[in-house]
Amino acid sequence: MRLLSMTAGLIMLAGGAMAQTCGGSFQGFVNDLKGEAVSRGFDRGTVDRFFAPVRRDASVIKADRRQGVFQLPFVDFARRLISSGRLNKGRQMAKRYDAVFDRIEATYGIDRGVLLAFWAFETDYGAFQGDFNTLNALVTLSHDCRRPELFRPQVFAALELYTHGDFDPARTTGAWAGEIGMVQMLPEDIIENGVDGDGDGHVRLKTSAPDALMSGGKMLSSLGWRPNEPWLQEVTVPADMDWSLTGLRTTKRASEWAAMGVRPRHGQIAGGLPANLIVPQGRGGPAFLAYPNFHVYFEWNQSFTYVLTAAYFANRLQGAPVFDAGNPAPGLSGNQMKQLQKKLAARGYDVGKVDGILGAGTRAAVQDVQQKLGLPADAWPTPGLLNRL
Repeated sequence: MRLLSMTAGLIMLAGGAMAQTCGGSFQGFVNDLKGEAVSRGFDRGTVDRFFAPVRRDASVIKADRRQGVFQLPFVDFARRLISSGRLNKGRQMAKRYDAVFDRIEATYGIDRGVLLAFWAFETDYGAFQGDFNTLNALVTLSHDCRRPELFRPQVFAALELYTHGDFDPARTTGAWAGEIGMVQMLPEDIIENGVDGDGDGHVRLKTSAPDALMSGGKMLSSLGWRPNEPWLQEVTVPADMDWSLTGLRTTKRASEWAAMGVRPRHGQIAGGLPANLIVPQGRGGPAFLAYPNFHVYFEWNQSFTYVLTAAYFANRLQGAPVFDAGNPAPGLSGNQMKQLQKKLAARGYDVGKVDGILGAGTRAAVQDVQQKLGLPADAWPTPGLLNRL
């Protein structure tokens, strides 16, 4: 269920990689990769051995095109991913690796619930790390012309790991998008943020929980995590709220939201911090204040629904209550969402790909058109809105 990470390192490399080739003969493409690897300074024999077992994996392409789970609304998605079993297992892991989490909190200022939630969602605490051959996945996605600028740099990062004895091109496995280990990190992320958490002289993200958790902590820190600050807080919102202020486009001090009647369901509002008021299923559903650290989640995963669910689950693992689902208005089916996206695009809105997923572009467009139609602008599309359009 992972959507490919977009880390800072990937973004910096994207510009140069855009000029690289994709498509065509797969073997010819591999030969081009080998030539580039040698031009980067890798030994020819090492390069040949590294690429010798590589094969195109059609199942990777199928997985890349099949991410329908992200069409689920937040409440359904969260209920699917968060179970009593995952909560209990998370609490057990928190106790088992208490000393490791203490180190992470002291070094990076990241609460244990944050990493426990990623660990749970990515691999069920290490139980299911993926069985796709990682090199095949990375080369296949580099050859595919949909997003080669994201994956091609990862091939050379895997080659770098191979030269250090930390990657086996024939046996290293992971997720369909090339992520490896218990918290699913791409090869570049491992090079930049890998930490030997257990002191054995190696970074083993597949077999060592201390290595994986410490590396995940360092990665979040490198992506801009603000130490010892909150990330998400469930709130109640007055019925007369100006709903056009909700969403990620409008930021106010938490104290300003409080002055407008926003109240915490648990704990205290961090009044001095900037925050966004999020109502993922409109004014009738749950509501949250999202603090600066919430935005770091999007560097790990770009799905709004995944990010919100992971951030909420981190709160649950820290002792927060179950969210109040409220009574949101009925939403749209996947096909209806595609119809809506087509209608919005025809009106000049940039909704990105017409994929039936309520992403940031579609939310912004919905909120704008709601305002123009004189409707409560809560960015939640309903059948009524679709009919109006």
